[in-house]
Amino acid sequence: MMTKTPEYPDIITFLESHADPKAIEGMARFKITAKTVYGVSIPLLRNMAKEIGRNHELSLRLWQNESRETRILAGMICDPKMVAEDLMEQWVKDFDSWEICDQTIMNLFEKTSFAWDKAVEWSLNKEEFVKRSGFVLMARLAVSDKKADDKRFEQFFPIIKREVHDDRNFVKKAVNWALRQIGKRSLYLNEKAVKTAREIKQADSKCAQWIAHDALRELESEKIQSRLKK
Repeated sequence: MMTKTPEYPDIITFLESHADPKAIEGMARFKITAKTVYGVSIPLLRNMAKEIGRNHELSLRLWQNESRETRILAGMICDPKMVAEDLMEQWVKDFDSWEICDQTIMNLFEKTSFAWDKAVEWSLNKEEFVKRSGFVLMARLAVSDKKADDKRFEQFFPIIKREVHDDRNFVKKAVNWALRQIGKRSLYLNEKAVKTAREIKQADSKCAQWIAHDALRELESEKIQSRLKK
């Protein structure tokens, strides 16, 4: 892609030269927005991140640029071992789209030592994308933290039940995602998640019933049950 390790000016030049108006239009339809959007694909950003490598200082500068691509790239190259709690709090308040939220969590936040605490803490926040972040963390930890004891995830079920009435689109989808991912981790957690979903289904709320129905459809499916029983 480049003949040298990219630095900040090189990255901006690259993004500008690869701007794709049609991709930008398509992203807008999926609510992928930011102060500036170049329309550069995630695979291309991942390739650039590999060329850059971990670079904490550069990630901070890229985040300050406020474009979709620079913020996603910032999460990709930032060193999770150097991430302080206050930086997570600063960045989570900057989330203005589900994509930047999810990408930053998957590429960075879930790998930090604060991930479990923030999953609980942010679930209580009233801001839409901060609250979403809490549940995306729960979902991602269920996938990526292979060493965690299954019982550790049980703390999330009461939190999920508490928030099933929040009908904001990006919150309810994250709550549903967390319930499904936890329930797909093991047969033990599947049983707990199915029980939780059935309890949620009894709530007098369209949002809660949607979350429960969608979760049960996957968690009780032959495909998931067969995989877990193996």
